[in-house]
Amino acid sequence: DGEPTVSHLPVLYRRNGDAVELIGHWARPNPQAMHAGPALAIFHGPHAYVSPGWYPDKEAAARVPTWNYAVAHLRGTLTTFDDVRSLADVVDGLSTNHEPTVGGDWRFEFERDDHRRQLRGIVGFRLVADDIALKFKLSQNHPMANRESVASQLEAQARDASFETAALMRERMTHEDNGD
Repeated sequence: DGEPTVSHLPVLYRRNGDAVELIGHWARPNPQAMHAGPALAIFHGPHAYVSPGWYPDKEAAARVPTWNYAVAHLRGTLTTFDDVRSLADVVDGLSTNHEPTVGGDWRFEFERDDHRRQLRGIVGFRLVADDIALKFKLSQNHPMANRESVASQLEAQARDASFETAALMRERMTHEDNGD
């Protein structure tokens, strides 16, 4: 009906020079499986809540809560495919990438008829990015003392995302200090 549709799913990332390509698949009943044309892929990096109480100048500057984050938006042209070899390559690539992260060893076996039959239930897609926009909101609008304090507070959190946000903040502050 012309309404945007969103799916959260893993993709394979390929880069050839400046060209960026994302490859993945949907279940055949997914409404997006019939879409080709303009598309947007969104990748969330680390993100974390920032308390105004962490700023040394909280009272003088009347600071408020915020959220620090990193995100990427890839806009491009989406094409779909359903040939068995290409679908098998996608499933194999995704499992080869993700199985070791969970201690698994499952592999797509093309010679197995039962594995190939499962491919009938999916549609592959390829997104070639025409535009890539990165956004970093990492307290860069604050004085260095505030940024140092926020990074330290995030490092003390028990959440991986908070620690990763702090690491990204420190990396950006180091590049700033070096004039990058």
